[in-house]
Amino acid sequence: MSKFTERIINIVRNIPTGKTLSYKEVARRAGNPNAYRAVGTIMSRNKDKNVPCYRVIKSDGSIGGYNGLK
Repeated sequence: MSKFTERIINIVRNIPTGKTLSYKEVARRAGNPNAYRAVGTIMSRNKDKNVPCYRVIKSDGSIGGYNGLK
C-alpha cells in the first residue's frame, strides 16, 4: 500500500459519525488537492468494512461509488 493510500485510509477512518467529506477535501487533507479522482479510485477498491467509505461524497453532495457499489 502506498503512503498516499495509507493517508487516505487514515483520513477516511477518522471522519466522525454523522459527518462527510468530499473526495476533493480528502485529497487536500492528504496533501494533494488535485488527486480527488485517485481518492475515488482508492475508495472504490477498498474492501475493509472498517473504513467508512460512504462518508466520502462528491462535491455536489451526491454519493459516489464505494465498496464496489455504484
